Amino acid sequence: MSTRVRKAVFPVAGLGTRFLPATKANPKEMLPIVDKPLIQYAAEEAVAAGIEELIFVTGRAKRSIPDHFDKAYELEVELEKSNKRDMLNLVRNILPSHVACIYIRQAEPLGLGHAVLCARPAVDDEPFAVLLADDLIDGGENGCLTQMVHQFEHYNSGVIAVQPVPAEDTDKYGIVEAKAIDDRVSKIVSIVEKPKPDVAPSQLGVVGRYVLPGEIMRILETTERGAGDEIQLTDAIATLIERQQVLAYEFEGVRYDCGSKLGYLQATVDYALKHREVAGDFAGWLATRVEQLP
Repeated sequence: MSTRVRKAVFPVAGLGTRFLPATKANPKEMLPIVDKPLIQYAAEEAVAAGIEELIFVTGRAKRSIPDHFDKAYELEVELEKSNKRDMLNLVRNILPSHVACIYIRQAEPLGLGHAVLCARPAVDDEPFAVLLADDLIDGGENGCLTQMVHQFEHYNSGVIAVQPVPAEDTDKYGIVEAKAIDDRVSKIVSIVEKPKPDVAPSQLGVVGRYVLPGEIMRILETTERGAGDEIQLTDAIATLIERQQVLAYEFEGVRYDCGSKLGYLQATVDYALKHREVAGDFAGWLATRVEQLP
């Protein structure tokens, strides 16, 4: 198996129904955390891990995502005329020049596994990463994907990000049964999509980061619909486990479930409290506001 991970897939075709009406005309991945959209945080994490090709699997009404990563000629001209150099640099340098963006349309929402399979023409048989922008992960200096790529290269095995979840929430996650082989690293014995708490094999839940071998694409081609009548990436990984070692990695960092309103608000507050422009003023306002709570 090649250990060079150059490509990352971003499944961004979902409807974002948990954030309606905000997502009626605006993709959920474009919702901002302070001053950057969720998809940009995910893209930056991928680039920091050495990814050179960002493959976005999009759907209808997602034009703002490619627009965000494209050149904004009129905006740049106006900023240059106004001598707003800092803002000009922000919009010109959203991604490094060596990073390529590829956009593939998912014609209908048939599940995460199907979305990943849509990227096969761009991925081919190479190992690749999958990032779900809903899961915003603050990994500090070493981002979550950087940590996972390191584990992939070290063990020459697929790697899935996991974290402990409350027992009552197992039916919201893919859940793994795993045997520890190193600090934070376990060999996956089994994986199941959204099991009820009374039958869940553990409380280790899969979150939105994967580094997978190219073979997963061939498995997805023959994976039948599973939970939710969708093609589940979890089911394909279960087949992959029968053929080769796949690891569960308990990443270092804080994950925010920005697919939920509470997680989105928590991320907004935490990121605002460390933002170089607003941190001090926001912290002062927040402290005052907390004192006023009943």
